Amino acid sequence: MTIDLDAALTFAWSRQRGVLVTVKRDGRPQLSNILYVPGDDGRSCSISVTDTRAKTRNLRRDPRASLHVTRDDFFAYVVLEAQATLSPVSADPDDPVVDELVAMYRRARGEEHRDWPGFRRAMVDERRLVATLSVTAAYGMLGQ
Repeated sequence: MTIDLDAALTFAWSRQRGVLVTVKRDGRPQLSNILYVPGDDGRSCSISVTDTRAKTRNLRRDPRASLHVTRDDFFAYVVLEAQATLSPVSADPDDPVVDELVAMYRRARGEEHRDWPGFRRAMVDERRLVATLSVTAAYGMLGQ
């Protein structure tokens, strides 16, 4: 069911967990449980991903993605359809990608990390990057 995009975004941005759906090479969906951080523009969200994961490979090949978000009782949900862009892979603890991952951590957790130098090194060691989903449409059922 098509729903108002602003209502769908309000619903989704009040949460941080969802299921990211990407397209596998054979056309079937690939689903990943993820944490996301709404963007400042109100129309996108960011996800920390690793370079070698299936979702990252899928998004490089086909940037179409959907984000499925449910209410805790499972009786209301939205699916945000989006186009993904991928940052470069983090290469140095002080590069702009790691800076963005630090900012995402702060927004998601609402607190400082106990070991920022270790966090920054881990982002490089894990070959992390940022996937940004720009929402283009939504459907779902918000219920009562």
